[in-house]
Amino acid sequence: MVNDELKNIDSCDVVHGKFKFAGLLDTIKMASLYMDEDPLMMPVVIEQGDIEIHIDNSSRTVSGSPLNEKLYEFMKRHDQLGNELNELSHRQSQMLLEGIDEDVINRQLSSEAARIAQQEDSLVTNFIVENFDNVLGPGVFMMVTGSYQYPVLTPQIEDIMSKATKKFKADPYVKQYYQVANEIQARQNGLVEDVTPVQTQTPAAHANNETPDSTRNAR
Repeated sequence: MVNDELKNIDSCDVVHGKFKFAGLLDTIKMASLYMDEDPLMMPVVIEQGDIEIHIDNSSRTVSGSPLNEKLYEFMKRHDQLGNELNELSHRQSQMLLEGIDEDVINRQLSSEAARIAQQEDSLVTNFIVENFDNVLGPGVFMMVTGSYQYPVLTPQIEDIMSKATKKFKADPYVKQYYQVANEIQARQNGLVEDVTPVQTQTPAAHANNETPDSTRNAR
């Protein structure tokens, strides 16, 4: 991230379904793997080691270095919770076909949805807190907040920032996000004059399933 924009770190060609990056490391970074200019594909921690990236129609994994393995273990659990939440819609249809009262269905599934949402919230918050002082904390914070139209102060973000270390708060993205989010909230509360929302950018998101031969960029 340079001047609020994601910049290319390196690029390479994909040949027969394989690609490779190599070079000297001056600092550990959280990057994103792109296919040409397609939407964000997947996060990668650039750190010392032989990092293996595997992409197919059913999975995307990064292994071979400590922070990447820690990140993808977290993402695996996060995906599991997302799948559990999506499964509730299927269960609702099944229960309706079984003739169960709709109010009963809504009460049961709403309770389960709230439970899953709470687990997801705790998973993300705890992961960020545990990784405040390495690239994973700010990186996942950026992934979480990147889905918002503009910086907002959710209860989860307030909780994270109340526990944050000085190093985490000093991260350029975190610092700007929190500052702008506070300014926007103050404006909404009528405490300040007009504030222009700032679009956030994310280094990672779940990608589409197609991976044709092309050029990959690490950003």
